[in-house]
Parts: sequence; structure tokens; C-alpha cells
Amino acid sequence: MIGKALLLIGLTIALPVLATTSWLNWQKVGEATLTWGPFTVYHSQLFTPDGRPGGPGSDRALVITYLRDVDREDLIEATRKQWQALGIMTNEAESEAWLKQLDGFWPDVHPGTQLTFSIISQQGQFWYRASAAQKGFIPIGPPQSLRFSQSFLAIWLDPHTQYPELRQQLLGGRQ
Repeated sequence: MIGKALLLIGLTIALPVLATTSWLNWQKVGEATLTWGPFTVYHSQLFTPDGRPGGPGSDRALVITYLRDVDREDLIEATRKQWQALGIMTNEAESEAWLKQLDGFWPDVHPGTQLTFSIISQQGQFWYRASAAQKGFIPIGPPQSLRFSQSFLAIWLDPHTQYPELRQQLLGGRQ
């Protein structure tokens, strides 16, 4: 009985949030697939309200559809390495706090799992869908600051990313 009540409370809270997924109606800027050696890891798409890339703090959504199993710990370690390569980890206490927070809500992913990160009105939010068969996305984790949001999307969109070809494809061939 308590479990059903908690589920109902959770749905009551989540359903209004699901209605705020305006990014689902945005236009695609570009898309790219990440391969690492012989492995295809994920397919990514960048969306904005008008289909133009915009700047670092502008409204945008990066949708990643995983094509293989990746443990949460590996996702976090990959994020750490990308931030280190971009020089984002200069404030180590802040970036480690961000990584610890991600560890609290990021899931392990499997082929078909989708993780989205959106920025709307300079506030970031992670979204999750276990597979394309699942209707809608659910928000995971708390809303994120603009500083975190820009740092997170820099992994793919910063001019100094470790994946410049992927960046160019996500930006629709624009620099």
C-alpha cells in the first residue's frame, strides 16, 4: 500500500514536469555517431528551438541514444576525463561535487537507452528514457546551474572538444 502511494505521489510530481519537455518539439541542428575503435557507442542529436546552434547558454537539448552497455561509473569517468582535457576541472572541489552528484542519479545504460540534457532559460535538466518503447522522458536529478550546464555540453560542443568531427556534425556542419 505504501509503495502504491509513493508511486502515485511520484507520478503527481512527475507529470507536470513531463509537460515542460518543450525541447521535444524543437528542430534538429545536427546529429553524429560516436565510434571508439571497433565499437559504436552512441548516436547523438542536438536540438534548438529554431534549428540553429546558438551559444553556450542558449536553449538547446542534446539527446544521446546509447548503442551498447555502459556502466554509470564509466560514464562518470568519461565525463571526468573530458572535463580534464577541456580544463574544466580547474576548480577541483566544484567539479568533483558535480561528478558525485551525477553518481547519485545517472543510470547504467543499455542499447536503446536515451539520456538527454536540456538547457531552457539558462537552467539545465537531465532526462531519461529506458528505451524507445517507453513513452516520454522522465527528469532525473535536480535542475542544474548554467555553469554546470555549459560545462557538461562543452564535452560535445566546445571548440576544443576531443571529438571535433562529432562537434561539427552536431552543429550541422557549422563551426
